[in-house]
Amino acid sequence: MLGVDISSSAVKLIELSRSAAGYMVEAYGVVPLAPQTVVEKNIIDINALVETIEEAITLSGATDTDTAVAVSDSSVLTKEIELPAGLTDLQMEMQIEFEADQHIPYPIEEIVFDFYVVGPVEGNQNWVRVLLAACRRDTVEMRRRALRMAGLTAKVVNIESDALELGCTLLCNKFTESATQVSAIVDIGNTTTTFSVLVSGKICYTQDQMFGGELIIHEIQRRYGMSYQKARDISRKGAPPEGYEDDVIRPFKALLLQNIARSLQLFYSSSQSSPIDRLFLTGGVSALKDLAAEVERVLHVPTEVANPLSKLQISPSVNQSSLIDDAPAMMLAIGLALGGLD
Repeated sequence: MLGVDISSSAVKLIELSRSAAGYMVEAYGVVPLAPQTVVEKNIIDINALVETIEEAITLSGATDTDTAVAVSDSSVLTKEIELPAGLTDLQMEMQIEFEADQHIPYPIEEIVFDFYVVGPVEGNQNWVRVLLAACRRDTVEMRRRALRMAGLTAKVVNIESDALELGCTLLCNKFTESATQVSAIVDIGNTTTTFSVLVSGKICYTQDQMFGGELIIHEIQRRYGMSYQKARDISRKGAPPEGYEDDVIRPFKALLLQNIARSLQLFYSSSQSSPIDRLFLTGGVSALKDLAAEVERVLHVPTEVANPLSKLQISPSVNQSSLIDDAPAMMLAIGLALGGLD
């Protein structure tokens, strides 16, 4: 199964296989997207996206076409409803469609939805609690269309937080060390930073902030008079100009720390949960030198960069050192592939 993470800055693709021995990375690739191809998780230029997906397939050497992709949490409406117990899945689907105007603020023909039974209604065994998730049809179809144009088939369309949760709970024992473990994940993307809280390995809180690694690129452009492409290359693995660490990276880290602290405050003000026991950093920016140590020092929360490769075997055909460098940014893609396999 291919997991394809389409962000505002890159297409991240990973191919996983499963055997009795566990999961193996068969192929992977990361290809930057041209600016304005995907903006705030909306596809703006589908042709540019398709070209990038095709390049990622070629770069990775992936051979499978069955693909799992995600839509953002902000594009999905979730709601818990109650339905009579004993209904089949088809009967539940028909009931939800019949009552759609009570649950979903869009015409039924404009949305796609899915659901699963959470459990019985407390005190009434004749009814069950059902979690309903609905998304605008065009949001899902745009991703399916892009994959189809690139020669892939969207077998699974997941929600980003669910895929992230799956990647964490299957690959990181530290998320489920105890029944009361409260962990936070700070996923630092190019334009958005997502703060999620997991209790016993299940996400119970998610919040997005419009803040990300693209600020580094813009600051390089402004300070050194470079093109966007040159600034992006430097922000990734290029040779930085003199003063880069003090002039660009240090101020960015300070802003990032403020955003993480604000996310923690918002979580504590909206929840009765216990304090965060452990904090994990994911996303390409999390690889910044000494970032985890600085977050831990300032926020007084044990912090580390998440390693989604901890339980994966790596095929000899995969460039292992390159994959390890990119690992913090691959959590979502890995979670998508795992969800497709399971």
